[in-house]
Amino acid sequence: MRISKHLRYALATIALGLIPAASGQVRSIDTSQSKLRVYVFKSGLFSGFADNHDVEAPIAEGTIDESASRVRFVIDARQMKVLDPNLSPEKRRQVQARMLGPEVLDPTRYSQITFESTHVGAGGQNELLVTGQLSLHGVTRPVSARVRKENGRYVGTCTLKQRDFGIARISIAGGTVKVKDELQVEFDIRANSRVAGVIK
Repeated sequence: MRISKHLRYALATIALGLIPAASGQVRSIDTSQSKLRVYVFKSGLFSGFADNHDVEAPIAEGTIDESASRVRFVIDARQMKVLDPNLSPEKRRQVQARMLGPEVLDPTRYSQITFESTHVGAGGQNELLVTGQLSLHGVTRPVSARVRKENGRYVGTCTLKQRDFGIARISIAGGTVKVKDELQVEFDIRANSRVAGVIK
């Protein structure tokens, strides 16, 4: 039996409309309950006279799909904040200005930091190893994070190297004090109960 062109088009439209329903649903990240922190450590001959830094990096938006083992989130680099409770307000403002300056994050040019997972596998006892693409400072590179699920939250750590993303290490006092190349990232992410969209 021959099928008319119009009937074939109608059947194709119906089939495509059914695909999203079978592909699973994603849930938005609860940005008010999720946390991401970056820890910057000192090094160098006189590092004992310098400070480590604790930086808050609020997640602006993101989604999680457990059925497909996918996560994606966006950080607005302009909203990153130096916490450093042991610093004076003036010193903290100086560190904040340097972090948002052209030598480091340069958010006027690179306002978004994004992560999108590409693979999830076993990472050890009660842990997952999540691999994905991180875009930072105009550079996209693969990174891996160890993640565990705790009471509906995803908690984990990741180590990054600044040089991998074209970020110069800040140094002072003629190079006798500088920050380490490695950054420690810790996160605690929670998904909303509401559906954010459909994976296509």
